[in-house]
Amino acid sequence: MNLPTKRRYPDMDKLSKVLSLNDFEALARLHLPKAIFGYIAGASEDSVSYAATLASFSRLSFVPRMLVDVSQRTSATRLFGQSYAAPFGIAPMGICALSAYRGDIALARAAKAAGLPMIMSGSSLIRLEEVAEVNPDAWFQAYLPGEVEKIEALIERVNATHVRTLVITVDAAVSANRENNIRNGFSTPLRPSLRLAWDGLTHPWWFFGTFLRTLIAHGMPYFENNYAHRGAPVFSRSVMRDITHRSHLKWQHLRMIRSIWPGTLVIKGILHPGDARKAVDAGADGIIVSNHGGRQLDGTVAPLLALPRVLEAVPHTPVMLDSGVRRGSDVLKAVALGARFVFVGRPFGYAAAVGGEAGVRHGLKLLGEEVLRNMGMLGVTSISEVTRECLFEVECLCDHAS
Repeated sequence: MNLPTKRRYPDMDKLSKVLSLNDFEALARLHLPKAIFGYIAGASEDSVSYAATLASFSRLSFVPRMLVDVSQRTSATRLFGQSYAAPFGIAPMGICALSAYRGDIALARAAKAAGLPMIMSGSSLIRLEEVAEVNPDAWFQAYLPGEVEKIEALIERVNATHVRTLVITVDAAVSANRENNIRNGFSTPLRPSLRLAWDGLTHPWWFFGTFLRTLIAHGMPYFENNYAHRGAPVFSRSVMRDITHRSHLKWQHLRMIRSIWPGTLVIKGILHPGDARKAVDAGADGIIVSNHGGRQLDGTVAPLLALPRVLEAVPHTPVMLDSGVRRGSDVLKAVALGARFVFVGRPFGYAAAVGGEAGVRHGLKLLGEEVLRNMGMLGVTSISEVTRECLFEVECLCDHAS
């Protein structure tokens, strides 16, 4: 469909009024059908983990230093031998191409332009080969199939795409209890219904600009990257997507992956220091401390609170963090505690939905500016200077986490 750019995303002219990542959520709520917005925004059960994760950053306060020349400050960061413009990137988010037209492509292009990493989700609807074509530096996150031969085939496919960083998510052994999805009429795959059809038609900018445009230009979306082959269609009368047979996965599977994967291996979903040590012993090059944005086991500890113990367990391994990061101050608090990098999910999903690649670029720019501005007010000139000395009552946080 040849829709004019400004009409394709009706809120693009409002991007100048988006002053922080939090502002994207309200625009996305208006733009997206209830079922799809609820999928992105929702968490598991009572959203206790989600709320606690957001609130955890308020437990830390800054102690700025004065009369420091910060005119030449930089947020540039190195990770796994790669230089990035800032110590944050885009976390993996599934089915982005259903909430934004070619959503994974928009995220990948925006991240490349900003000089930041983007992790593509294994539950995406665009082939990883297409994303790697527009952003060869994109990371790929996999949900492991249950059978060894399928794991090996998936890893072989990723390696053939020349992806250099593989992220294995380990906190999804069984499906989470996301009651909000049921209430909003969402399932994976989506089951066609009158309710879902009405929901789409009452959000015409999404229906014509994302859904119908995708069908016309690319056909029915499928889950493209759970396996070495194409998975289920995103719309199906059978709502069971094959995500079973993960409950028996063990550390030996990670060691097997390490034996066949030649690139950087990152394990995502670690909260316990013992698991961090096991991951490193199995060959992990890095760890992402994460509670899946509160979308798996409700009641889990906030990653920021778990971070100090994980760092103590694996002091020589790059430890990263995701879940709950919304501000540049959040980024710097995690870095000050010892995180080498942080990843942000939902806000960039909302940005892609309401503004496409331009929306994501705007969001990345806002967060980058916040990081640099806050560094100046902290009195630091480089990310390496953002240490625990910048924080107040770190000991109390660590005591609570232990």
